[in-house]
Amino acid sequence: MKPFRLPRWRFMNCCGHSVGHADRPVDAGRRDFLKVAVTGAATLAAGGAGARAAEAQVRVFPPPPPAVSPIEGLIDFHTHCAPDVFGRAVDDDESAQLYLARKMEAVVLKNHVALTADRAWLVRKHNPGIKAFGGITLNGPSGGVNPEAVQWMWRMQGGYGRVVWLPTFDADNHVKHFKDAPEGIKVVGPDGKALPTVREVAKICAQQKLVLCTGHASPTEVLAIVEAARDAGCDRIVVTHAEFEVVNMTVEQMKKAAAMGAKMEIDAMGPLMGPNAHLPFMRHWRQVTYKESASHIKEVGAQSFVLGTDLGQTGNPSQPDGYQMLVAGLLAEGITREQIKTMGREVPGKLLMG
Repeated sequence: MKPFRLPRWRFMNCCGHSVGHADRPVDAGRRDFLKVAVTGAATLAAGGAGARAAEAQVRVFPPPPPAVSPIEGLIDFHTHCAPDVFGRAVDDDESAQLYLARKMEAVVLKNHVALTADRAWLVRKHNPGIKAFGGITLNGPSGGVNPEAVQWMWRMQGGYGRVVWLPTFDADNHVKHFKDAPEGIKVVGPDGKALPTVREVAKICAQQKLVLCTGHASPTEVLAIVEAARDAGCDRIVVTHAEFEVVNMTVEQMKKAAAMGAKMEIDAMGPLMGPNAHLPFMRHWRQVTYKESASHIKEVGAQSFVLGTDLGQTGNPSQPDGYQMLVAGLLAEGITREQIKTMGREVPGKLLMG
């Protein structure tokens, strides 16, 4: 009688090397297996080349998932999702599911051309457990710095429209900086003071407890906006990605803004940008390193910052992955977990829900 034969098998490891055997009698297979096991054990015990090779092999594996999410309970104050006029990797619901998987508390949906107050309501309906907020960006599609648009935004069903962004890519500072157009939507006058429409928007934000974000204004424009908002009674002010190319505030300017009650936004996309960025559009923006952001936090104080990602672009890390990278990068530069909690949960939580 012919001996029973094991079927062919071949194992391919993560590096592309393969091991296995052709059909062979079971007894022979057992002998070979025992021989390999004994020889391997002896080699490992002796600390030989085989042990070093096995050790090296283990080190190239990805790390195991953390027992506790490093971003549990935190808030992403700045994220972009589909549908949009720009390429986005995930839609609102897909993004919410990713946030929920990491046990994040809340997210602020931003769009440069469309309302997100209504989308926040839908995200909450479809994804119980995540607190979604939206708002309006006062670019050209909204009529520029348009108080009427803000009045209708906060009335949206659910009351989740909590954020107003002053002009971003339509801002006068932005289009002149990147030479996109001769001029854009202005937020300050020739006297360096915030325009009346900006003051009116700030007044609505004060009345309705909305967060006013400075958009892509220059540092001097930011300070004028913050001063006008404070004078209007608005105490929820955020300097949009204060470290990024078009804003790029100095430490002294950050301290001035903080003294007037503003919070500076630090975003996960900062370290990904720069001349060597993997996406062409990001090479036009300077890189903001974790070390630089950590230095700002140490000099100005964690209570004056909020964390976000500004991610969602096709080809970039997912928002939760980017957020986790930001947290890990700041911790490596000496920022404490308590400071992370302050910037990622307490400060944005008070702005949105206080």
